[in-house]
Amino acid sequence: MKKCIEKIERLLAMGGTKKEIVLLAISGVSLVISIFDLIPLPFDAAWVAILLCGVPIVLEAVIGLVTAFDIKADVLVSLALIASVMIGEDFAAGEVAFIMQLGALLEDLTVAKARAGIEKLVHLTPRTARVLTAEGERVIPAEGVQIGDVVRVLPGETVPVDGVILSGQTSINQAVMTGESLPVDKAAGDEVLSGTVNQFGAFEMRAAKVGEDSSIQRMIRLVQSADAGKAKIVGLADRWATWIVLIALTAAAVTWAVTGEMIRAVTILVVFCPCALVLATPTAIMAAIGNATKHGFLVREGDALERLSKAVKVTFDKTGTLTYGMPKVTQVRSVSAYEREEVYALAAAAEQLSEHPLGKAVVRGYRQAFGKAPSACRDFVVTPGKGVSAVVEGAAVLAGNGKLLRENGVALDERLLEETETLVAQGSTVIFLAVGGELAGYLALADTLREESGEMVRRLYALGIEPVLLTGDSEHAAGTIARQLNIRQVFARCLPEDKLKHIGDFQQRGEAVCMIGDGVNDAPALKKADVGIAMGGVGSDIAVDAADIALVDDEVKELPHLLALSRRMMTTIRLNLTFSMALNFLSIALAITGVLNPVVGALVHNAGSVAVIVNSALLLKWRK
Repeated sequence: MKKCIEKIERLLAMGGTKKEIVLLAISGVSLVISIFDLIPLPFDAAWVAILLCGVPIVLEAVIGLVTAFDIKADVLVSLALIASVMIGEDFAAGEVAFIMQLGALLEDLTVAKARAGIEKLVHLTPRTARVLTAEGERVIPAEGVQIGDVVRVLPGETVPVDGVILSGQTSINQAVMTGESLPVDKAAGDEVLSGTVNQFGAFEMRAAKVGEDSSIQRMIRLVQSADAGKAKIVGLADRWATWIVLIALTAAAVTWAVTGEMIRAVTILVVFCPCALVLATPTAIMAAIGNATKHGFLVREGDALERLSKAVKVTFDKTGTLTYGMPKVTQVRSVSAYEREEVYALAAAAEQLSEHPLGKAVVRGYRQAFGKAPSACRDFVVTPGKGVSAVVEGAAVLAGNGKLLRENGVALDERLLEETETLVAQGSTVIFLAVGGELAGYLALADTLREESGEMVRRLYALGIEPVLLTGDSEHAAGTIARQLNIRQVFARCLPEDKLKHIGDFQQRGEAVCMIGDGVNDAPALKKADVGIAMGGVGSDIAVDAADIALVDDEVKELPHLLALSRRMMTTIRLNLTFSMALNFLSIALAITGVLNPVVGALVHNAGSVAVIVNSALLLKWRK
């Protein structure tokens, strides 16, 4: 007895889902023992299923009715259970309870429990700030900074508050706020945002927005408010529960009054029990989730596919979603006696010690193009916000922007500047190269489109879905990508609140929106959209936690399949519902005429549940 009690205590201490699975397994075995009378017991083994599966249903129904007069499907189930037990049909009661709890388990398995996105955003909030006072530098909590305070930010530190740079030059990684793939050069007079990272040079800034008004705090509030505003879809069986209960009770009461046979009335309650109706949606969702998993999608929210089926617009972040999110050398030009390969080699040699993403991209591109490491360099110097200098093979080399070259006496031809300005207007970044004080050429770098993006957009149009580009990048960079992909609606220079506003505008017009992004700055939009899809490979943890679905392998070419699958899933659900309701009404007619008794009625509607499960299972291998 002691061991038995210990086992029960361990069972009750299990996690919710594991406990439900164990209880269902025990109940299923007890029903098999009951129907085939396998083991002689002093009581009907079906009582195990009634107690383990039925009692929780009755308790939930009573609590719902008493506390909020909330009539759900479990009210009718409870009536069927109690009526079956009263007339001694224990197996029918246990079977109905088992099927209902099985449906509830399937529904629970489709719902994601992890909700860590907001906590991770909070961890991004700067903890301390270096405030300059008359007595010198003081390190204080970031929330203690006041408007007008002068704050010093060192390389590698997170900007504690919003403000304007007073002195110093640097490059700021703004990906957390804008999603831009490349750091942005900043100097005196430029604005910096809290939560962004200072990569290279130290600078001093004057605080303009602090505490709850800072950019990172506003984004946290945006994520929270967007999540609260997303309505959850109520189960169809619960939406119709009041009418189902009313029809079933009326039919049972009239039948009992006319025939005087209680067993017919109980049979009506049993066959009208919405088992197949309850299974219609979760089984289809589970099968569709299985299909989506095979195509690289991790569905984290149970009703995400149901919401996705209504989407008429898909909004994309650009960097890391439609593009690879990494700068790549797209053009090398020589304007001197040096060959293109020599310009590339000298630039890679000068940049090989650089920590800047552009410098790393040059070195990486050179290694891939020529299959070898660049030459050694010495006297390497970084000038924050401008570029690098080094000595390569005895020659003084400069690699950076126009400011760096001009400060070192290197002249830039006007026609060459016009040429590079055209590249910049198309979204590229240009690195000029000077050797021995003379301009040698330049390299153009840009974020490149994913190979599958064009075909994916074409297939979206074929499904009647309109793609929209929402990006923190410049109008030029956004326009270039949009033209290449034939995306007609483009919104550039979007901060998190801007993306939220555009999605809200679409929703106010009655257009369901699916948002796809990868950065921290996309988290509020992913929450606000009817369905959020995060890039699971390149995307930030916060973006993934904010989304309903994660694209594990970053293969956006499968997105049209997911949208088509969601629509097919809804078709399957509607077929399941139509079949289950038709079967229920047919069974109630047979129960009224006395053709069905409670046990046979339970088996008939159990067969209906099996048919629903089989139909849903066809979604597992479906492809348009």
